Amino acid sequence: MENMGKLKLLKGKNSEELCKIVLPPLFTFVVNSLVYWGAPLIVGTGRSHNLSGGLDELVPFMPAFIIIYFGCYIFWVVNYLMVAFYEDENKYRFYTADFYARLICLAFFVFFPTTNTRPELTGNGIFIRAMRFLYTVDKPVNLFPSIHCMASWFCCIGLRKCKEIPEWYKLMSVLIAISVFISTLATRQHVLWDVAGGIGVAELTWFISNRTNGWKTYQRLNEKISVGISRRLGR
Repeated sequence: MENMGKLKLLKGKNSEELCKIVLPPLFTFVVNSLVYWGAPLIVGTGRSHNLSGGLDELVPFMPAFIIIYFGCYIFWVVNYLMVAFYEDENKYRFYTADFYARLICLAFFVFFPTTNTRPELTGNGIFIRAMRFLYTVDKPVNLFPSIHCMASWFCCIGLRKCKEIPEWYKLMSVLIAISVFISTLATRQHVLWDVAGGIGVAELTWFISNRTNGWKTYQRLNEKISVGISRRLGR
């Protein structure tokens, strides 16, 4: 990728530097897992709100979009790691905002649980079979705000202040994020309110992170843990 030569590469990094890069994305994954899988255990089988509306029907059910729905995980890994490579203020403001966002998601999932109405799947095509698998492993819970949409929009937010990243890649990230938004609707995994909520939470926590100093605590913790791990590995 031309013009990205300034991007720090893993090669040649010592264990402490590698930890500083890897720990924030890893921490994000752990927190997300705890939020997503923990919230239903707290809520149980109580009443859920259905935010589906007539406007959601404007996007037809398109099983083929499951490719984007699953493929976006690669998008998340690439962009979150890309931000993690930079040892600067933007990196820590980004990951702090993401942490705040996961906590907001947990609050909504617990105190305002949502669900939706899924279509009846007929046929035996490859995309229909994939949809059956998705509906089996991913129950219609934890919908508002959409973590899929939130994480995808964070992939765009994190690159805004990265001057080393070319504009074409930033634009491509926006287009990918939009395609993810559509995929969540086309697969009936989410509704419009969920999409809007995901984008809104990402922008809100990014705004808060840029106007507070919570990122400094995140940075100190990341550096302290990285030093500790590095020393243990060096023994």
